[in-house]
Amino acid sequence: MQLRLATVHDAQAIRAIYNLEVQTSTATFDLVPRSLAEQEDWLSARSGAFAAVVAEEGDTVLGFASLSPYKERAAYRTTVEDSVYVHRDHHGQGIGRRMLSEVCDIAAASGFHAVMARIEATRAASLALHRACGFRLVGTEQEVGRKFNRWLDVAVMQRLL
Repeated sequence: MQLRLATVHDAQAIRAIYNLEVQTSTATFDLVPRSLAEQEDWLSARSGAFAAVVAEEGDTVLGFASLSPYKERAAYRTTVEDSVYVHRDHHGQGIGRRMLSEVCDIAAASGFHAVMARIEATRAASLALHRACGFRLVGTEQEVGRKFNRWLDVAVMQRLL
């Protein structure tokens, strides 16, 4: 397995991984699957400090991770938010940990001070992944999302770089 920066050519593979989570899980609070054009636009915005990486084996994308601006106000410019998604067939193989470590390294090299993670509070594997990569729980937002006809809490985790 290798990690590399994502390109627009990865849009379909990333879209397939992401849209499965949109439709079947609380890993994302998106409710509508992304079109190919939307995924391509998302990838086009992921360059430089706000990079996206993919894990691949041969020609198969196993997962992706990215950095996004945390908030729009100027004082938050030194903070980013991460996202990590691994194809379900490849969970538990250390792929998420390698990708999360890589985007944290990119964040540090880009001069960011903090990386935030906002995780649906019952997603134990995602919480454990972030803990293993040096994140700590800094709070819980109660009932801030609604998906599949239920209220969802969000665990907020942080890693200082």
